Amino acid sequence: MSAEPSKKQEKDPTQRDARPIVWMIGFLVVAMIVYFVLLGRTGVQLIAHGGVVAVGLGIGVLILPFLGAWLIWSTLRAGIEHQKLARIMAQEGRELNVSDLPRRASGRIERDAADELFAQVKQEWEANPSDWHNTYRIARAYDYAGDRSRAREMMKRAVAQFHGREDRPSA
Repeated sequence: MSAEPSKKQEKDPTQRDARPIVWMIGFLVVAMIVYFVLLGRTGVQLIAHGGVVAVGLGIGVLILPFLGAWLIWSTLRAGIEHQKLARIMAQEGRELNVSDLPRRASGRIERDAADELFAQVKQEWEANPSDWHNTYRIARAYDYAGDRSRAREMMKRAVAQFHGREDRPSA
C-alpha cells in the first residue's frame, strides 16, 4: 500500500464539483430558449391571424420571450458575480465560519446562533459599511438568519461596491 495520500484525500472538503449544477443550468437555459422560440412563433401566428384581439395577444406573447431572456440573463449574471465575490472572500480567508454553529435536523443553522452571528457581523459592517467585504459578510449573515430579501439586497450592494459603483440601497 502506498504512503502517499489519495487524490480524494487531497481535495479541499469545502470545494464541490460544480459540473452537475452547470450542466443543469445549461439544460434549463436551452429548454427556456426552445420555449421562447415556440412562444415567439405562436405570437407571430396570432398577429398573422389579423383580428384585433389576436394581434393584441400576439404582441403580448412576443413580449414574454424578451422578458424571460432578460430574467435569465440578470439571474445568471448575478449568480456569477456572487460566486466571484465568494471565491475572493475564500481566498482571503474572510468568509463566515459557520461550521461550529448548532444546526437543525434540516441542516439550517439554529435561529439563536444565526441571530448571534448576525449581531456580530452587523457591528463589523456598521464600523465600515463602504467595504464590500463587510457588505458581503452581512449579506451572508442575513441569509443564515433567514432574511432572504435583505440578503439579496445587501449582496447586490456588495457587488456594486466591488465594482466601485455603489448606489446606496437601504440596509
